[in-house]
Amino acid sequence: MNDTFPHQPKDRLQQSKQLAQFRILDANSNRALEGLRVVEEFVRFTLDDSHLSLLCKQLRHRLTDRLTAIDKQFRFAARDTRNDVGTQISTKSEQIRSGVLDVANASLQRLKEALRCLEEYSKTFDTELAQDFEVIRYEVYTLERAINNTWNSCERLKDARLYVLMDGCQNRDSFQNLATCLISGEVDVVQFRDKSLSDRELLERASLLRQLTANTQTLFIMNDRPDLAVLSRADGVHLGQEELTVKDARQIVGIDALIGISTHSIQQAREAVLDGANYIGCGPTFPSETKTFAGFPGISFLSEVKNEIQLPAFAIGGINPTNLEQVINAGMSRVAVSQAVTAVTSPSKAIQIFQEHLGSACRPSATVD
Repeated sequence: MNDTFPHQPKDRLQQSKQLAQFRILDANSNRALEGLRVVEEFVRFTLDDSHLSLLCKQLRHRLTDRLTAIDKQFRFAARDTRNDVGTQISTKSEQIRSGVLDVANASLQRLKEALRCLEEYSKTFDTELAQDFEVIRYEVYTLERAINNTWNSCERLKDARLYVLMDGCQNRDSFQNLATCLISGEVDVVQFRDKSLSDRELLERASLLRQLTANTQTLFIMNDRPDLAVLSRADGVHLGQEELTVKDARQIVGIDALIGISTHSIQQAREAVLDGANYIGCGPTFPSETKTFAGFPGISFLSEVKNEIQLPAFAIGGINPTNLEQVINAGMSRVAVSQAVTAVTSPSKAIQIFQEHLGSACRPSATVD
């Protein structure tokens, strides 16, 4: 018997209460582990997400370890499944699942409830153990958001392959002409990024881009500025590692807006998933004419992301038709480009080349069944 747990009381009433307490602990230990296993199978086989699968496995091992503080022999002695009144109680909703995501979410709910029960009843004999269950429960909340955000982001961006970054151009007319060309070429995402324009000019160009992309399949993303994304009614905002956090940007742009974040290492990519980003930019892959970097994570970083993370990821940095095959061979079927499209003689032809190559490289994304 674990030394922290009360020894067997002599009073029969107290013995009965302790028996009931062990039945509760036993039932919720089983419920928590079962629920976490169901979630882990969803993440592993449906999302095919190595990063989230590892988090599930680590949580399961930690939970198993903490449950050893509750004596197994006492749990088994108290267990009485044949006479448990709860086994005869069921609702119609428990027997129906609308799809695999619904299965995972139902198990996540059971997991959270079980952890809360373990936490509360552990307080009667081991406050440290109760705190451990509380910490695990909070981590499950984060896991739940990451799973659902990954699924929903994959669904929202399932057809997004070519992402083009454009600046404010020489004047309003040239800006409109280039934006119109990108949209008519069916570029999936257009990001507006310009460090030289005033705020008024940025908003004027952004509002024009919103008008042009309205009622089309092209998404409009504002770079760095959540405030201007809201004012121009953009579909979302893209952030760098030095800009606002995903949490702070979400406070400004709201629940439904897309938030992307630039990542330069696998650790940053993992953090972006847990922070609630809807997609990540991965790079720089090659030297770029539009930005200067001290280092280049390169192709190996793209391979790391491909092998670990299913959140939509766009390779970025110096990508052009001559090196695109290297990106595709690394497992990436989404790219973000700038001058390879915007600074060439025929943007329309460049768009077509990218689309043809990316179309043949597409891999299945997680979609709601």
